[in-house]
Amino acid sequence: MKKLLIDHSEIELAEELRRYDLQKYRVGQIYKWLNDGVDFAEMTNLPKVLREKLSEEYRAVGATIVKSARSKDGTVKFLFSLGDGNLIEGVLMKYKYGYTMCVSTQVGCRMGCAFCASGIDGLLRNLSPGEMLSEVICANAYLRSFGSDERVGNVVLMGSGEPLDNYENVTKFIRLLSAGQGIGQRGVSLSTCGIVPNIRRLADDGFSVTLCISLHAPTDEKRLGIMPAARAYKIGDIISAAEYYFKKSGRRVVFEYAMMRDFNISTADAETLRKLTRGFPSHINLIPLNETGSKLVGVNKKEADVFLKKLISLGASVTIRRSLGDDIEGACGQLKRKYAKDYNGGSNDG
Repeated sequence: MKKLLIDHSEIELAEELRRYDLQKYRVGQIYKWLNDGVDFAEMTNLPKVLREKLSEEYRAVGATIVKSARSKDGTVKFLFSLGDGNLIEGVLMKYKYGYTMCVSTQVGCRMGCAFCASGIDGLLRNLSPGEMLSEVICANAYLRSFGSDERVGNVVLMGSGEPLDNYENVTKFIRLLSAGQGIGQRGVSLSTCGIVPNIRRLADDGFSVTLCISLHAPTDEKRLGIMPAARAYKIGDIISAAEYYFKKSGRRVVFEYAMMRDFNISTADAETLRKLTRGFPSHINLIPLNETGSKLVGVNKKEADVFLKKLISLGASVTIRRSLGDDIEGACGQLKRKYAKDYNGGSNDG
């Protein structure tokens, strides 16, 4: 497969295209076009011969939208096709402060969490930095197509995949996002199931994104029942790494906690969860479980409010995340699997 030019920073792009003997302003033109999601044929201020040469050797576009679904709440779910035909998903969410894009970092996922649809078929491959960036670029192009001058202002790495299982590509994407799309690290949230060495590495490498840790249970025993990664990374080690990240970055850590009936919402669960998160600035983000066909059952509003009040009474900083896109297969992996099932005439293969 041809190289993807948008995998490169502007400096790297100049080096990659050095044999074309381009002037600096030409490289800048190409870089801008790439960050607007424009293919070579439409790069109208470049000589035709150059465009043809580039298209023979490179790809300009990392992802294209093959399907979009708009929720009644304004959320837009995208199904993207990559250069090799693989499919990934992304979600564009509108808030009072602007647009946030939920980005996938892998095709599939190998973490195997019981409540997540994106890992059902396992991990197929990592996404490159430019493929991740293309998800944001496509979302901006979608907004422009409706005459909007608004752009994605925040990114959450919470789509399919485990970001810290694709560390090099994800961290390069974060840098490309800042340089090419103007979204700094304080506008980026990274969600991980708790890969301890790479949480510490993220801190040591000087990153200041909002670290979100998918905890979902207050004890190792319970967590192991729903998250296979708990075999490798114990809660105590995850909490220690989270505190280390806070000390290095100065950023409050968010603990994500999907509420499941008869599993993790008792008074004892609330007390244990509070003890875990008490030692440094952190926030608990309670999530209404988006049921994906597993045996796990979500909670109703009353149950969620009771658990919320328990944590507040214990002095925790805690909120319930607003659920978006429920009517458009909003959970990671759901739209992709539905599309594949319909396309293949009823097959469940993703």
